[in-house]
Amino acid sequence: MAFTLYSLIQTAILCTNAIAVLHEERFLSKIGWGVDQGVGGFGDDPGIKAQILNLIRSVRTVMRVFHTLLLHFGLAFIK
Repeated sequence: MAFTLYSLIQTAILCTNAIAVLHEERFLSKIGWGVDQGVGGFGDDPGIKAQILNLIRSVRTVMRVFHTLLLHFGLAFIK
């Protein structure tokens, strides 16, 4: 199997989609990664868990905005 640019792009899209579909109340809170987890005090450096949760929320926000723009310009295939 060849390692091509297409396979790299496909892998990135699939991983981004996997992060975007994680639901905080239904899945992440069951494994202890809910909304209230990973909250530190003021001035404390966030731990790895808080950084991963922040990355998940950021990816979901960007994908939500991207999907909204696609719907606005009529480029989405699934509405």
